[in-house]
Amino acid sequence: MKGSHLFLCLLSVSCCLNLMPTAGNKIFHFGPCRVSMSVTEIRSGFTAIKANIQARDPIRTLSILSHPHSLHKVKLLDRCCITHQLFNFYVDKVFKHCKTEDSFVNRKISSIANSFLIVKRKLGQCQEQNKCLCGQESAEKYKQILANYEGLNVTSAAIKSLGELDILLDWVEKSG
Repeated sequence: MKGSHLFLCLLSVSCCLNLMPTAGNKIFHFGPCRVSMSVTEIRSGFTAIKANIQARDPIRTLSILSHPHSLHKVKLLDRCCITHQLFNFYVDKVFKHCKTEDSFVNRKISSIANSFLIVKRKLGQCQEQNKCLCGQESAEKYKQILANYEGLNVTSAAIKSLGELDILLDWVEKSG
């Protein structure tokens, strides 16, 4: 009997620790999904390389993430889905093609990519558990983002998307 009480106590503590944000982390709400992440840490890494990355962007007249297909108008219920799609997009398409000759920049990109991978996994688990479905509006926004990305060559599109990371981080902070 004592063993089962100890087990329940340890299980409860373990569950609480998994839900608590670690140092610098904040819990964000994307529809029914709650995800702990450190936007400050990601933003700090991005800020350190932003000027370098944006200087490499050859096409300044086009945006992958911003108006008229703004993320800021995504409905509350669609945020789980579109956030998961965007983190997948960055992990699967953007970071894979952002290599430079500067090892400092590459390390920062790798660090940001690792943070995104962790959030992507958490969002994927939550999306599966909560059966998050994409609404028509968010599906169209994501299709437009992909079309903007695929309209450029892979390297230019990846550099441009990385250079716009602050747009995504601003949206995460406002919607979370």
